[in-house]
Amino acid sequence: MTRQNYTFTSESVSEGHPDKLCDRISDAVLDAFLREEPEARVAAETFATTNQVVIGGEVGLSDQSKLTEYMGRIEDIARACIKDIGYEQDKFHHATCKITNLLHEQSAHIAQGVDSSAGKDEGAGDQGIMFGFATDETEALMPAPIHYAHAILRRLAEVRKDGTEPTLRPDAKSQLSVIYEGGKPVGVSSIVLSTQHSDESQTSDDIRAIVEPYIREVLPSGWITEATEWWVNPTGTFVIGGPDGDAGLTGRKIIVDTYGGAAPHGGGAFSGKDPTKVDRSAAYAARYLAKNVVASGMAKKCTIQLSYAIGVSKPLSIYCDTFGTGEVPDQQIEKAIDQCMDLTPRGIREHLQLNKPIYERTAAYGHFGRAPDADGGFSWENIDLGEALKKAV
Repeated sequence: MTRQNYTFTSESVSEGHPDKLCDRISDAVLDAFLREEPEARVAAETFATTNQVVIGGEVGLSDQSKLTEYMGRIEDIARACIKDIGYEQDKFHHATCKITNLLHEQSAHIAQGVDSSAGKDEGAGDQGIMFGFATDETEALMPAPIHYAHAILRRLAEVRKDGTEPTLRPDAKSQLSVIYEGGKPVGVSSIVLSTQHSDESQTSDDIRAIVEPYIREVLPSGWITEATEWWVNPTGTFVIGGPDGDAGLTGRKIIVDTYGGAAPHGGGAFSGKDPTKVDRSAAYAARYLAKNVVASGMAKKCTIQLSYAIGVSKPLSIYCDTFGTGEVPDQQIEKAIDQCMDLTPRGIREHLQLNKPIYERTAAYGHFGRAPDADGGFSWENIDLGEALKKAV
């Protein structure tokens, strides 16, 4: 029997965290190539440190001669990301930091495993396992700890950017320890919030006075009690932040990007990868499937695992676990999934319409639990497959 009473903790990081800044630049580069060519192959990685940003990786275009032309835009894309996030520090400023672009042509040996040809379907861009998860404990069908940890930082970013809280700066982290009773989230035992700020004279108490009203605004009523522990800027002064304070790298926040540790993770990062890479597209498909299982009432909680081999089009396995909450056996859901959705790389991209420049927006505050956008962004959050799944079981 699943444990019913416990405390579970998840963390989030802001868009100004060094790793998230790198994710943002990598996904902005990806979007730029997809605008020019929806079938572009991109694997972009970014590294950031004091006054330095380095972008590397591979790009595959139908006409590789165009790569040189497009490469001239990369520096401007990176600077625009840094500016929008809000970095104007002496040792990390959007206008003055050095941008090094090391992107180059995709390996022909990787391309041959992915490209379709006569008698051969397009294969997966890599081997690996991908997980999707959904639970009915929040309206977004996300685990409560990561859902609200993200929400806190999104709200603080809003008031920082609109000028309401002018002393807040871009780099921040949140962490919530959520109390579960009877399997449902009912409160928080501790709140950890560290945020970069402008003035060395500001104390931890000063920062708490700024952020506490917004945290209370975001969390459900009654979740904060007299017993809740607060840890706001527990190390004290946090003026030096961002890549000047700590180096950043694409793909280092994979648990923040997904379910906050409440579900398994296959290990593959998302940002900077085009949707032929199943690390990204199949993880989105797995979330889509798990969410539709829960949204349709087939289960209260669901994990979906998919697995792939490089160059092979169909998934090697489909696994479902509803943790004893399913209305039908998990094996039947697995068969229904196989009937209702083409889980080849191309099938996923076409079903979820992933060959669009929709990825920069995913780079902070989680890839899941977001509302679908009219232009196709977060299409994997739609709940339009539930009836088909129910009919197929």
